[in-house]
Amino acid sequence: MAATRKSITLLPIALAILLSVTARIDSRTFDNEGKPQDANETGAAWCIAKPSTDNDRLHHNIDYSCRLSGVNCELIQVGGSCFQPDNAVSHASVAMNLYYKAAGKHHWDCHFNGSAIIVTADPSLNDVGNSRSAVSRIRIYKHSNFEETLD
Repeated sequence: MAATRKSITLLPIALAILLSVTARIDSRTFDNEGKPQDANETGAAWCIAKPSTDNDRLHHNIDYSCRLSGVNCELIQVGGSCFQPDNAVSHASVAMNLYYKAAGKHHWDCHFNGSAIIVTADPSLNDVGNSRSAVSRIRIYKHSNFEETLD
């Protein structure tokens, strides 16, 4: 009976430790070479969609992000400054990054059920349309909101 009480007492402590470790791992970002970097060591950060995410999840992320007050999704509508390229990954990345910024830029604001990633290299392509950064190779295109430095 005493062993059961001790186990029940230790369970919340064990869960707290597990959550702390998970949160620490989740707060990692990636540099230009794709190497993990602690989010606290970086100045600029962007939240983008993982390119492997299915379209249904991306559209759900767009809808979710655009419902937040302060997120202007007119940018990804037809005629908007971020409509091109017209694909789900690009549109979701814009909406998710706007949400991330509006919500406070915490690592948990860029989770989207595992379909997002925080990057520290500017995910936009340069004016020539190419970039050597690993992040740019996932084809996230130049966008005015990505050019802002996120402090």
